[in-house]
Amino acid sequence: MGRKSAFNLDVVSVRLVRDAPLASSNPICSPEDAVHLVGQTLCEMDREMVCVINLKTDGTPINCNFASMGALDYAMVHPREILKASILSNAAQIILVHNHPSGTLLPSKSDVQLTARMQKVMDLMDIPLLDHIIVGGDNRSYFSFKDKGLVQKPKMYFPTDYQHLDWEKSAIADRGVRR
Repeated sequence: MGRKSAFNLDVVSVRLVRDAPLASSNPICSPEDAVHLVGQTLCEMDREMVCVINLKTDGTPINCNFASMGALDYAMVHPREILKASILSNAAQIILVHNHPSGTLLPSKSDVQLTARMQKVMDLMDIPLLDHIIVGGDNRSYFSFKDKGLVQKPKMYFPTDYQHLDWEKSAIADRGVRR
């Protein structure tokens, strides 16, 4: 057999590209502040969109990222799309905002699942999810997951002494590790 030709591997870069601003230099301290910032833009959309507001430690917006554009009654979004701009922006915390073009503010099952999943993912990344807000219709009303107690500060405890970690002997044995 002859020698195989060299495999070419493309080199790619990921960069944060800035678009026209949705101006705000004021910290976001409430769901109303977040709705004021992006709610009108989302309420004008004819399909569901998911927006991530990336914040500094003091709550001042760094930027917002429209992470998903969906259909009339749903938008699919994956944690990696939400995290992309947050990590590149050095966000200390985030707020998710999405719209319901129908005007109803009641969260769907997938909205609740997304919130729970993102809270876990963001906790692991040490970038707190402060809230997930649904806007719709006239931009005068909203649904805040935090206000309803569905987004909470994480209560995880990690031991700092490795001697107190619960290592499973069977897992070590399964990998063929000898002592």
